[in-house]
Amino acid sequence: MDVNVERAEDVLTHKRLLHLARDPANRPAFEVRLVQVAPVPDGNSGDSVHSRSPRRGRPMHEITFSTDDKPKLLSQLTSLLAEVGLNIQEAHAFSTVDGYSLDVFVVDGWPFEEVERLRTAVEKEVLKIEKNSWPSPHSLAPLSEQEQIETKHESNHLTIPNDGTDVWEIDPQFLKFESKIASGSYGDLYKGTYRSQEVAIKILKTERLNTELQKEFAQEVYIMRKVRHKNVVQFIGACTRPPNLCIVTEYMSGGSVYDYLHKQKGTFKLPALLKVGIDVSKGMNYLHQNNIIHRDLKAANLLMDENEVVKVADFGVARVKAQTGVMTAETGTYRWMAPEVIEHKPYDHKADVFSFGVVLWELLTGKIPYEYLTPLQAAVGVVQKGLRPTIPKHTHPKLAELLEKCWQQDPALRPDFSELIEILQQISKEVGDDGEDKRKEKSGGFFSALRRGPH
Repeated sequence: MDVNVERAEDVLTHKRLLHLARDPANRPAFEVRLVQVAPVPDGNSGDSVHSRSPRRGRPMHEITFSTDDKPKLLSQLTSLLAEVGLNIQEAHAFSTVDGYSLDVFVVDGWPFEEVERLRTAVEKEVLKIEKNSWPSPHSLAPLSEQEQIETKHESNHLTIPNDGTDVWEIDPQFLKFESKIASGSYGDLYKGTYRSQEVAIKILKTERLNTELQKEFAQEVYIMRKVRHKNVVQFIGACTRPPNLCIVTEYMSGGSVYDYLHKQKGTFKLPALLKVGIDVSKGMNYLHQNNIIHRDLKAANLLMDENEVVKVADFGVARVKAQTGVMTAETGTYRWMAPEVIEHKPYDHKADVFSFGVVLWELLTGKIPYEYLTPLQAAVGVVQKGLRPTIPKHTHPKLAELLEKCWQQDPALRPDFSELIEILQQISKEVGDDGEDKRKEKSGGFFSALRRGPH
């Protein structure tokens, strides 16, 4: 992508905005200007070239924002532009190592000669958001009052409400770290043992600790400690004494469904796909019955144990992994998000149903949703153009119908997980275990491949 950072004028503009953003009173700092967008050669549909040169292309406006990098920032910015009546044609998101963002949008839908009027309109929308404490998110998961917890710091200890019926504080001296499984901006995941039991240890990076991250950690522990279901990864305990904050769960030896699909290049027969779908639906139905919205349902968060049971992981209103506004391939949950979540509107449990539909499509095709688009381009398409993944022609008709129901724009029209369990079980009965007209598995089958790991 050419965002013209080579040009001195752009560099100076970006530096100026980043400098302004360091003062909380200026956030978000933004700039509006007229640009000329040139046609993109075939084969580069994800890119474009824009400049201030009047020689070619059609005029559009470029709006650049800079502020401190926070969760859901891009959602807020895209919603802000939509409120002004703009259509996003390009989006480029950057973050600095010291925690600031630079988000560049090329938009149309506004008379190109009225730059100042557009700047005023954007400023008005920014002021509206400031009333809701920019850039913190709007209402998300509808938690009950008792679930809205406050994090307290007493003698270097993170205090999490305890009703006296559960004991989950872990003594770190009994934790043994074996190998790192994954790493993110805000934390690392290790395989290890706790009192001789195999466990997964999610530990926050000391250098990234701040009040907001500790609050999210406390919220996650508060929710996870009460969850008990065979299709949800089991919480074992947590260390809540900063800076050694970690969450300990059962170790899932089968790995993630994402790794099987995209790293091992595994595929499914329909019976195995339906089994995974039923397992996930049961876990999600339990969470929803307990007023827990996952918000990040995707194949990477579906893990399997040694008994071929698929379980939902990384659930709750707060997660340890990075939730920055910049959605990269690693943190790009926009590909699975419901439109109402992308638009940063209040939403309920039906947002998870939309994501589940994308997960089923992921299992069906073995592909990354909207793989030829950036996460933000996919998000804009889902919201503004009704974009959905293409269902393969050979898909079982009832499964195809179920996917379309999950992807309804109106959340009220999407089924509940209790309904999804019934539908998937019915399809499973019709299909049986022969898998004649289904997708071919790799040798050894899906579940044994997960146990073996990559070759």
